[in-house]
Amino acid sequence: MREEAVRTGKAAIFLDEVHHLPDWASRLKAEWDRLQREGAPVHVVASGSAALRLTWGSKESLAGRFERLVLGHWSARDLAGAFALPEEEAALEIVRRGAYPGAFPLREDPNRWTAYVRDAIVEPAIARDLVAGTLIRKPALLRQVFALAVASPARIVSLQKIRGALEDAGALETVAAYLELLEEAYLVASLPKWSREPARRRAAPPKLLPLSNAFLAATDPGGIPAAERDPARWGAWVENACLAFAWSQGQRVTYWRAEPHEVDAVLEGSWGRLALEVKTGPFATAELRGVLEFCRLHPDFRPLVVVDERGIDVARQAGVDAIHWRRFLSSGP
Repeated sequence: MREEAVRTGKAAIFLDEVHHLPDWASRLKAEWDRLQREGAPVHVVASGSAALRLTWGSKESLAGRFERLVLGHWSARDLAGAFALPEEEAALEIVRRGAYPGAFPLREDPNRWTAYVRDAIVEPAIARDLVAGTLIRKPALLRQVFALAVASPARIVSLQKIRGALEDAGALETVAAYLELLEEAYLVASLPKWSREPARRRAAPPKLLPLSNAFLAATDPGGIPAAERDPARWGAWVENACLAFAWSQGQRVTYWRAEPHEVDAVLEGSWGRLALEVKTGPFATAELRGVLEFCRLHPDFRPLVVVDERGIDVARQAGVDAIHWRRFLSSGP
């Protein structure tokens, strides 16, 4: 490796699934420091599927020596490019089944597709990356918290209510800690309430956001909802997919509620500062009062409504920008 570096002037080392190596971070740190002392122009890329193990290892042993890059859940554009799909069809797939590339070829066989998501994605992430890799005193409780979160897509649920719904009840602090672990593993995000006051953010209940709709499709006993037959559940799935996409694209995603008003998501980041409302199916301009009130109180945000074909004109009548949810899932706002 050093001879190659000298001959070409530079070299790159790729270490995949590095977290499976015992004490990988300390060993990599020692080798990296040696190469630096010898002046070898080497670039090291260490990758792995266990986000938590990579994060902990790099923070503990590699401080000041690495740049962290996260490859999050695939977008509709990623799915379209990999499988030669129209982007609109890929966006629909994101809502219906998520975007795991290994599961995509199995989509016409629901039993195999569900088994793949359960056995090859969810179970390894929880059993190997979380339970085996951390000090989890109650593995059954962690699984229940995950199941409850997946059954509550894009819903605001208090920690007390979560604990009350669990068979293996734990302290509120334990439930909160397990939600944090699920977020660090890129399974479920707990969206805080938007507020300029940190104390109010911490006191408010979280909005639960499964980070892939594959989790919904693999576990919901009602199956994948149809927009016309089950509009409420379909709307929740579309909202969940849109917010999860924003989260995976690195936006800070929160929600806002001040009775009687509510905003589905408040976005801050490279997309700008947006108050986002997701509306599927017909709706009246009065249903946009929440997003308009938030932007009146906080004029540094602009309102945006994510809609289907029937909502574009309604949003325009209210003076609010609108974008179709398929387009939003393909390219953002």
